[in-house]
Amino acid sequence: MDSQVTGATGAVAAPVAVRTDAGAPAAAPAAGGGRAGGPSRFGPVALVVAGGLSVQFGSAVAVLLMPRAGALGVVTLRLVLAALVLLLVCRPKVRGYGRADWGTVVAFGLAMAGMNILFYQSVDRIPLGAAVTLEVLGPLVLSVVASRRLVNLLWAGLALGGVALLGGGGFERLDPLGAGFALAAGAMWAAYIVFSARTGRRFPQADGLALAMAFGAVLSLPFGIAEAGGALLVPSTVALGLGIALLSSVLPYTLELLALRRLPAPTFAVLMSLEPAIAATAGLLVLHQALSPADGLAIALVIAASIGAVRTQAAAVGKRKRK
Repeated sequence: MDSQVTGATGAVAAPVAVRTDAGAPAAAPAAGGGRAGGPSRFGPVALVVAGGLSVQFGSAVAVLLMPRAGALGVVTLRLVLAALVLLLVCRPKVRGYGRADWGTVVAFGLAMAGMNILFYQSVDRIPLGAAVTLEVLGPLVLSVVASRRLVNLLWAGLALGGVALLGGGGFERLDPLGAGFALAAGAMWAAYIVFSARTGRRFPQADGLALAMAFGAVLSLPFGIAEAGGALLVPSTVALGLGIALLSSVLPYTLELLALRRLPAPTFAVLMSLEPAIAATAGLLVLHQALSPADGLAIALVIAASIGAVRTQAAAVGKRKRK
């Protein structure tokens, strides 16, 4: 995935409540607890689904741009252009923050840049749906470790079964390096969740996200320039890069921020668990990356594990609140 957006729910136990791209709102934790009932829930659900479609189809467009600018060049274009948009919209303050605040932003930006660099290296080598499925394991493992509930071992085993099926007995079919990049991106996604939640607590609105995005963009610049050079300045390439930044970061951030004001955080996390399926659909329609029945079953197992972990944690939180 590329993505998808910060620790929007503010809880590490929601495996995919954060997008593996830089798109999610860092200030959303407080918004996730809003009530949503009955027919009115369809509106925010539609917004989350639209955000998922946006980020994954943005990732598919990014793959199409890679022959022009390379994987690292695309990452640089996306982060730099998304950072410019967010800085212009948010106009974050840079005064009045302590060393710990800036340390959190730096860590958030580092996780953001690393996650995007590793993910785009992955989708340059393996199908988009497979890459997102492997990447989701990072947040899922974080959820299992954080919850310390025995039942989550079941969800972990289910996810591992899906990964084994996806590998078909050996990741040579997928390209071992591409699979490794996806797993590493998942680890960075887990770090991204932790630091995005901390950033949301220290900075108002989306100021922390904008600053971290800017830092991540600066980190990516040397890599993008080294790989793409002058191709980064070609008008048509810049235009496509802006489209990717809007599709994969700015638009999902806006849609999900609106949704989180009316949608309970656990419901949001369950919907985000569908990202591998959305990514597989985008890969098929845009990149013509057809999946085998075994691949489809593997993705379904990982999605089921992610949803199960989210619902288990939500039930545990509800039980603690009733005590």
